[in-house]
Amino acid sequence: MVLQPDARPVVLAAPTGAGKTTIARRLVEGAGPFVFSVSATTRAPRPGERDGEDYLFVDEERFRGMVEQGELAEWARVHGRLYGTPIRNLDDAAAGGRYPLLDIDVQGARQIRDRVPNALLVFVLPPSVDVWLDRLHGRGTEGVEERYRRLRSAAKELADVEGFDVVLVNDDLEAAVQEVRRVILDGAPGLDDDDVRERVAALQDGVARTLEELRIQLPEKGAVGNR
Repeated sequence: MVLQPDARPVVLAAPTGAGKTTIARRLVEGAGPFVFSVSATTRAPRPGERDGEDYLFVDEERFRGMVEQGELAEWARVHGRLYGTPIRNLDDAAAGGRYPLLDIDVQGARQIRDRVPNALLVFVLPPSVDVWLDRLHGRGTEGVEERYRRLRSAAKELADVEGFDVVLVNDDLEAAVQEVRRVILDGAPGLDDDDVRERVAALQDGVARTLEELRIQLPEKGAVGNR
């Protein structure tokens, strides 16, 4: 498979809990030339998730086969599970004159930039550490070890913000959805560089404090690995 030359993927990346998936879904549900790119993953479905709509749920053997056959535009191991974007998502969107919205992590965003230079990379920040942690805790699906692992990964992702074309804040969901729409369709610039640096520094400080608090609560078997 090959990427169509006129495909312009829009990557939405963010630390876990910042709301990028919800933003992508709202854009697709509203009026506009957008389509959600359904990622393949080896993780188990969460309650309410539907195969083929939220994710394409596959086992590791099938996923590895997709990699070997060149069926993925990008793929990465995130929190111990494999995730990837089927190339057909991008080709189908381009053929229909729509923007494929890729809800992926920073590793995947780098690969998309390498393979599709005209892709638009958007990074979504939470408004504050307190709001961010409230969103994470509100899921009610993760224990201390999983929160620790995710926040540690998020700290690394925040360090890669400068590699994105546009950085936005999801303070109010509807406002964030409209801002992403303006970025894609009208070329709106997002936050200026100074604001990005200040917000990222504040988030990193808060994450560091929270990680130390969570580390104390971890089981005695030791630190939690990245994978």
